Order: sequence, then structure tokens, then C-alpha cells
Amino acid sequence: MLKDNDQNRKPLMFYVAIAAAVILLLNAFVFPALLQRQVQEVSYSEFLKMVDAGKVTDVSLDQNNAQLIFLAKEGEDQGIFKTAVFPDDSLRERLEKAGINFAAQIPTSNSPLVNFVISWVIPILLFWIMGRLLSKRMGSAMNAMSFGKSNAKIVASEETGVTFADVAGEEEAKDALKEIVDFLEHPGKYASIGAKLPKGALLVGPPGTGKTLLAKAVAGEAKVPFFSISGSEFVEMFVGMGAAKVRDLFKQANEKAPCIVFIDEIDTIGKKRDTGAGIGGNDEREQTLNQLLTEMDGFDGKKGVVILAATNRPESLDPALLRPGRFDRRIPVELPDMAGREAILQVHMKGIKQEDRIDLKEIARATSGASGAELANIVNEAALRAVRMGREKVCQEDLMESVETVIAGYQRKNAVMSENEKKIVSYHEIGHALVAAMQTHSAPVTKITIIPRTSGALGYTMQVDEDEHFLMSRDELYNKIVTLTGGQAAEQLIFGSITTGASNDIEKATRMARSMVTRYGMGDFGMVAMETLNSQYLGQDTSLACSPAYAEKIDDQVVRLVESARKKADGILRENEGKLHELASYLLSKETITGEEFMKILKGEQAEALPAGEANTASGL
Repeated sequence: MLKDNDQNRKPLMFYVAIAAAVILLLNAFVFPALLQRQVQEVSYSEFLKMVDAGKVTDVSLDQNNAQLIFLAKEGEDQGIFKTAVFPDDSLRERLEKAGINFAAQIPTSNSPLVNFVISWVIPILLFWIMGRLLSKRMGSAMNAMSFGKSNAKIVASEETGVTFADVAGEEEAKDALKEIVDFLEHPGKYASIGAKLPKGALLVGPPGTGKTLLAKAVAGEAKVPFFSISGSEFVEMFVGMGAAKVRDLFKQANEKAPCIVFIDEIDTIGKKRDTGAGIGGNDEREQTLNQLLTEMDGFDGKKGVVILAATNRPESLDPALLRPGRFDRRIPVELPDMAGREAILQVHMKGIKQEDRIDLKEIARATSGASGAELANIVNEAALRAVRMGREKVCQEDLMESVETVIAGYQRKNAVMSENEKKIVSYHEIGHALVAAMQTHSAPVTKITIIPRTSGALGYTMQVDEDEHFLMSRDELYNKIVTLTGGQAAEQLIFGSITTGASNDIEKATRMARSMVTRYGMGDFGMVAMETLNSQYLGQDTSLACSPAYAEKIDDQVVRLVESARKKADGILRENEGKLHELASYLLSKETITGEEFMKILKGEQAEALPAGEANTASGL
């Protein structure tokens, strides 16, 4: 589907016609006036007065037009003038008496230099401006002089500024790339034994995990030039341009060898080719891919040209691109674990003024599933918050608040909620927290708040696991669904009705229950995959892989699973209704409470600053 900009884009002839019309109008009306010098017309009597006053210096006769052309150079009457010729026998004598030259031809046009500027320089300048506007409008299709050029960004070895010390949390990927660095630094020891370096390495992983940074680090460590180009830059309007750019890129790389060639988002040109069964294949993209395959086969890996590429969609790449001899190695760049997140935070905190007692391990524990780019954003948000709060150093509170900002958005401190809505949100969030605390295999509650966020959440309950988990049992998944249903269950129990506040909980619970049935073998079907994950690194893009009859059975199992979880949550809340009232009242008065405060009240310990009579008032709801 075309974008709005593409639909509104005018054809090339439209702009050519406008340019031609502008040039014609300039030639017809503007340039003639500019090429001629300004000549003023006066009466014959005025001409005689100027002669007698000594203001006229030169006079010439234009016999074709029966006019006198004269030049005045004194006083306010400077310039070229003309007047009609009248029979006057005494005129010659009067001119000679006044010492006026009357035989010279007075030029009425500009100098050749001025005429050249007006006739040639100005039109050329106009054409150049129109060309720049058209090139911006039409893209590289208008840049005929760069046809077939790769436009790759070349960074010298001393200018990369990135080494493996700047990359944290991806130790496995760095280990896999260190051999490439060693080959570029010491090719002789590999050649002596007859070993060949892999021609290409493919970096795969979710967005923001540092694939481009790793490629720059390889070039920085090996101290070789670094070519960087995006896969989308190969796909052009004209047929054959993409293939020409590939040829030019490899030509430059061979001239600069040893070097690193990095192709970002290679899936743009490396998608699986059309098998012939479908209609509408992109011939230009396939020609570009074919040329890339040919070039990777043709160049000599012993010269030290290493091809690195990155993608978020390895499943869409053509098998010919991944075979040995092209991209020999596939290096996963996964989301960092807790130790990796802590190392990444340490790297980004180096340039930040911070207090002495900063616990980055706590931040790493609270950011499970975050990428390196998100962690960098969290550190930056913490620094910005410290400035807003008038501090000169970042503290632990800034970092924790920035984690919540990235997860749930900024606090909407000016949002006005009615007291009734605040009570509903309080019971909703305490419902989540109470159900989670009363179950096994559930992450501890660390924070509960009813302050609205810019993401649309009116409140949220934060749970943070103490350790990193890579596997989840059926009980853990089921208990998560029970916790998600706890908010709406609390609303139904206390107020006798439900609100729209549980929409996000419902989506998460349904998605989790469906995955248990269709992908994890935790339903009635056993070890049978009823759903496939289309993209490993780009979210929950799934598609059913079963008949319509089984699709109905899947829906029935998902509904039964969520209903069972909701009944369990109802039972937990009814058994602990007194604590539900007490905790909701405390949250309503404080708006934000920590996990420690929550557990103190739940265990029967005295809570701080709990208003007298508040729990009794809430109990009457």
C-alpha cells in the first residue's frame, strides 16, 4: 500500500513544465528589462535647458527612431536621456559652444559581463535550485551522477571510537567475533595452517540489543576501515541500480582491504526469492540479492574483507544467503540476563554523576526483558529526572522512577480522579497484589501505586523476581493468570460490578492462556503445536496451524482456563477480605506504597501513618 506522501507526489513532468514556464516568463518580461539600461525620456525644451546649464556631456543621434540620446553626469540629473528631434539649425553651434561631444555613440545596453550574468548565470542557478528541490522530492532517482554508487558510510579505523570494552551484556557474541578480529590482525598464522576465515557473519537478535555496536567494535578492535550501509539503500527506483550498488560496494571494500563491511537490516534485500507460484515478486530486489550472492562467492576471503550483517527476521532470509561460503556463522545477540543488564548499566553510568550508594543490581533485577537500548534510555531518564528535581547527582530513586517511566510512562500528577474512582483503582491494584502474595511460584510485590501514568494506566502493581528465570512451569503460568484476574475479581467482590480498568489484564491473561494451550503443550492436546511463532524477535506475531474444528476446541480450553483462574482469585480474595479492605484503605491514603509496607500489613504488623478509622470506613463498602 502506498503512503500518503507517495499518493500526493506529482509526476516528474509536472516539475519540468513548471521550470520551463518560469524560464519562458523570465525571458519574455524580466531579462529584456534587465539587459537594457534605464533611459529616461524628456522634452526637447528640457534638453536645451540642461545643455545651457552644462549638465550634458555627450549627445548622439538615433536616426532610425528620430531621437537624440544624451548623457548627463552632474547633479541630480545623472543618467541617460532621450528626446524627440526637432528642426533646429542652431543646435550644432550650441553643442560646440558648450563643449559637448555629439558624435560618440552612447550605449543603451549593459556591459558584456552584466549581460553574461543575467543571460547565463541566473538561469543556471535557477536550474540548479530546481534540481535540488527535485532531488529531495524524488530521492536518489534524480541523482544521475551517483547512479550505481553504493553510498556506504566509510569510517576510518581511528574514528570508529568503539571497542569491545564499550559493549556489555553480550559476552557470547563478543567471543564469537574475537576470532574475526584476530584474523584481521594476524592473518599469517591462519594462512600458514591453511585455515580460511568465514566470509560472513550474521548477527541476529531483537531490536536494541547492540548488533550495530558490535560490528563497529569489531572494526575498532581490528583497527581497519568500517563500511556501513543499510539494506534499504540498495533498493532503488530504477531496475539494475541495486545490483550496481552491490558491485560498487564490494569494489571499494577490495580496494580498502582489510576492512569490515556491515549491512544493517539485510532482510530488506535478502528475503526468500519468489518460487514462481506467486504473482507480483519484486524483480529489482531479487536482482540485488542475486548480485550480492555472486559477489560473496567471488571475492577472496584471504584479503581480509569480512561481511557482517544484522537482522531481526532471520527466518525470512533466502537459504542461499545462509549456506556455508557466504554467511557461514550465525551469531545470536539476545536480550541480556540479569548480570548482563548490570554490566550494561555500569557502562552507561560511567559518564553520569551519581551518588556513592547506587545499587545497579536492583535496577537490573527490575528490568527483566529489557534490551541494551532500553537500559541506556533508563539511565538517561534518571539523569533528566535528577536535573528536574534540582540535584547535581543521580540517586537510586531517580533510577527506580526511570524504570517505571519506561515501563508505564510518566506520572500524570495533574490528572483529577473522583474519590469513587480512586477507591475502585485501589481495590483493583490490591486485588492483584493480594492474590500474588497468597500464591506460590509468584514474584514478590515491590510497589503498588494508584497515580495515573501517561500510558493510560490508572495504577499498577510491580512484581520483581529475585532471580533470573529461563523456564516457567505450568503452575507458574497459571498463577500469573490468576494474579491478572485478581483486579477485576476485587472490583466484583467489593462493588458488585466491574469496570473497563481490566482491559489490559484480560488481553495478557488470554494471550498467556492461549500460548499454554497451543504452543507449550499444557492443554488437552498434549505435545501438539496448534500455533506457530512467525517472528522470533519481533513480538507475539503468531498464526494458527490447525483446522477450524480444532480452533473451536482451542477457544473452549482458553475460556475454561481463564474462568478457572478467575474462580481461584475470587476464593483467595473472599478468604482475605479483611486484609483487602485494610490494604486498599492504606493505599488510598498513601497513593503509593512499597512491597515492604504491603507485606507488613498483610502479616498483621503495624503500618505507618494509617489514618484512624480509615479501615473501618473502607470495610463498609
